[in-house]
Amino acid sequence: MSLFWIGIRQLAESESMAMSKKVITRDEWEKKLNDVKIRKEDMNKLVMNFLVTEGYVEAAEKFRIESGTEPDIDLTTITERMAVKKAVQCGNVVDAIEKVNDLNPEILDTNPLLFFHLQQQRLIELIRNGKVEEALEFAQDELAPRGEENQSFLEELERTVALLAFEDVSNCPVGELLDMSQRHKTASEVNAAILTSQSHEKDPKLTSLLKMLIWAQNQLDKKAAYPRINDLSSAKLEDPSV
Repeated sequence: MSLFWIGIRQLAESESMAMSKKVITRDEWEKKLNDVKIRKEDMNKLVMNFLVTEGYVEAAEKFRIESGTEPDIDLTTITERMAVKKAVQCGNVVDAIEKVNDLNPEILDTNPLLFFHLQQQRLIELIRNGKVEEALEFAQDELAPRGEENQSFLEELERTVALLAFEDVSNCPVGELLDMSQRHKTASEVNAAILTSQSHEKDPKLTSLLKMLIWAQNQLDKKAAYPRINDLSSAKLEDPSV
């Protein structure tokens, strides 16, 4: 993927093309890609960065041994981070908060938005489990005071409490709050905050490279017809349509 990006960049920075699009054949394009040399060490670092950021601790350890690539953080912290993420994904928000505080109390102390979202997720779990009275009490005691200080918090609280007004949440306009995707969203937010506290990127470098690839292809589309990657999952070159 990096080879393709570098090839695009080199072409995009070349002299201005004629008004009609230049047609680049597959042979020409593949030759440009093959002429670009990428160090294996750099590719290994990219792989390790992905494994560490996404929390694949066993794979990261095995890759460290096989490739000799050292991660930029202690791998034991990945296990702790994944335990927090899993707790949120399973709906155990209280346990997740305790684990975050054990890792670093400043994470929640300095991030009121994250703490609110965790408390909101806790409220959602109470509603999911049919604990109506406990949910109302929790909303009033823990979330309402924060809503008074922040308008966006108040709006989110009102959306969440609205779940209680519907017996059939499938007809509720905010029913998506009970979807598993909401748990995963909150878990990802916590994961990113922990990574940031460890001076690590919250997203894999590979994600940024793919965004750069899409942007570069869109720029190059204006000037040339070339073998393009349309499906990032397969990374197959598709011949230009002329």
